[in-house]
Amino acid sequence: MDKELTCADITAAVEALNDSGLEWLQEMIKFESIQGNEQGMQEYLHQLMEDLGFSPEYREIPDSIMDDPEYSHGENEQSYEGRYNIVDTWGRDEGRSVIIQAHMDVVPGAEWKEAFQPRFDGTHVHGRGATDDKGQIVMMLMALKALKDVGFEPGGRIETQFVLEEETGGNGALALIRQGCSADAVIIGEGTLLNVFPANRGAIWFTLTTTGKSLHMGRRREGENAIEKMMDALYQILEYEKELVASSANYPLFERYEAPVQVCIGSIRGGSWPSMVAADCVVEGGVGFLPNTTMDQVKEGLEAAINRSNDEWLKSHYKLEYLKLHNDAYECDPNHPLVQGLNAAAIECGADSEVYGWNVSCDARLYARLAGLTTMVFGPGTIADAHAAGEKVEWAEVVQATKALALALRRWCE
Repeated sequence: MDKELTCADITAAVEALNDSGLEWLQEMIKFESIQGNEQGMQEYLHQLMEDLGFSPEYREIPDSIMDDPEYSHGENEQSYEGRYNIVDTWGRDEGRSVIIQAHMDVVPGAEWKEAFQPRFDGTHVHGRGATDDKGQIVMMLMALKALKDVGFEPGGRIETQFVLEEETGGNGALALIRQGCSADAVIIGEGTLLNVFPANRGAIWFTLTTTGKSLHMGRRREGENAIEKMMDALYQILEYEKELVASSANYPLFERYEAPVQVCIGSIRGGSWPSMVAADCVVEGGVGFLPNTTMDQVKEGLEAAINRSNDEWLKSHYKLEYLKLHNDAYECDPNHPLVQGLNAAAIECGADSEVYGWNVSCDARLYARLAGLTTMVFGPGTIADAHAAGEKVEWAEVVQATKALALALRRWCE
């Protein structure tokens, strides 16, 4: 292709796909692609990509991935037989390469009865996955199709990955990384309001158990109440949160957040009878942290906080475990040419785009931390709508993001 592909060329090619893209998104929302129920979404997406002229393949996920130390275990763990990632490769290996990735899975609809009944009100598309993450899939497909329609042939390689289990910790992405995927840079599709995020906050979930000595309430002072022990432990942990916030103040790329890190106490259960001293208490919670802190340091910080208690019983009768989500923080060079190129393309296509850090975690950290790849997050919509009853995405923003992505890919892989 001889002529420079301008924003005007991209605009025309993308807008020609407007009605089709809107239909694709609404069709995708109909699939209740929660963990273990992804087959319908997989089949629809695979066929759609073939119809658009691409060559997608189902990439098997071996059950042995469950033994990987980076695997995220959960309550709904199940075999990967019949459950796949979808991968397409376009271009050649001679020039600059890029991976673009989004996830097929969604969180349950919960109390939202119309979650999987898509609706377009003329401005927003409503439905589970509209922002997180099927709107991002449509952005990528429209961008690739628009480039094909204007006759673009990549001088490098564009690898498209649509993965499973981002919502439960990133096991689909982990499988592809362990299978050796690599590129000069990675763009992860998530709802960023068209900002470009080359850094993410990390998150780790913990389970804290305290044990006591159970007696009748009439002999309360002769026992040891696990719930009271937990109250002391949580006080110490929330004091640790103050230290974490102070150490993260004004960290580069995260300066705009008043408190980008946090400790969340998410659930608690304890005791078995109102007139008995509680024998046990269990709390589950999470810690958000920036790239200046590692997961091991968070674990050490929690342990040290509890051990600052003056209660000797507590210090010898608690257990901290990290059985579920463990997303590391990451950061990449904000001046990397694709980070700046994607930001410039978004601005050129009319977006009010900035480059800074995201106080959320997603699959991006796996590519950056485990594969050593320059990774950024970009896409339409806002995380405020993700997982919410009434999840939605502004369709015009999906189209705008598509134009920016296509222009950036054209310039990166020319």
